[in-house]
This record gives sequence, structure tokens and C-alpha cells, in this order.
Amino acid sequence: MNKTASAHWQGGIKDGKGTISTESGVLKDSPYGFNTRFEDKPGTNPEELIGAAHAGCFSMALSKELGDAGMTAESIDTKAQVTLEKVEGGFEISAVHLTLRAKIPGAERTAFEKAVEAAKTGCPVSKLLKATITLEGILEA
Repeated sequence: MNKTASAHWQGGIKDGKGTISTESGVLKDSPYGFNTRFEDKPGTNPEELIGAAHAGCFSMALSKELGDAGMTAESIDTKAQVTLEKVEGGFEISAVHLTLRAKIPGAERTAFEKAVEAAKTGCPVSKLLKATITLEGILEA
């Protein structure tokens, strides 16, 4: 399977503007730029998109791991906080912190924690990132 996305950019780093699009059309000419990345202006940015991809990928991986363990989630809600830091030579995504809230009727905590860890390390987006990935998992009754 191959999926594509594209970016268009015009201008300098601070005054320039760009758009991001995806093959599916979910994002079509979505604006991004220095101001959406570093100044909280409306639009998206690469870190936000990586966070969305990681949260979605992890949630699906957890659903699979739970199923393999004989559990089915009523709900899985994952938030990804992506840290972009200035380092020598530029910037890097140094960390991603996942916050998980899962409602799984009848789940045993040990089996839940095992599934969470397997999903965290097995998710394809986790494998892609060289950043430190931490996770806080909350199992709701």
C-alpha cells in the first residue's frame, strides 16, 4: 500500500505560505506556514499532522492488540502531544507523549497494559519516529 500527500510553498520561511493536501482529499490545500507552526495562527503544521497520524495509528493498533487478547473496547481516545525543540543545527521532533483513555468492559488491568505496550511499540508511526515516545494509559471502568 502506498499513500501520498503533497505540499506547496511560496516565499521565504517567515513570510511565505504553503498548502498541504492528501490523496484522499481529506486535506485539500490546507494552509500552513511559519505563523501556523510557531505563532498559533489558524492552519495546520507538520507536528500537528504527525500527532494526528500517531494518535490514529496507535488507537487502531490498540484495537487489534485488545482483540487478540479477547477484549473489545467500547471507546479508545488518544491524544498525541508532539514536542518540537530547537537543537544545534536546527529543530527536531524530540518526543511524543500519548495520553490514552480507554473504556473496555471487563478488561483486566495486566492484559490492558500488555496490549497498550504492544500497540505503542508496534504501531507503524511509532516505528517511524526516532523521538522518545511516552504514554499514559487510563482504563475506565
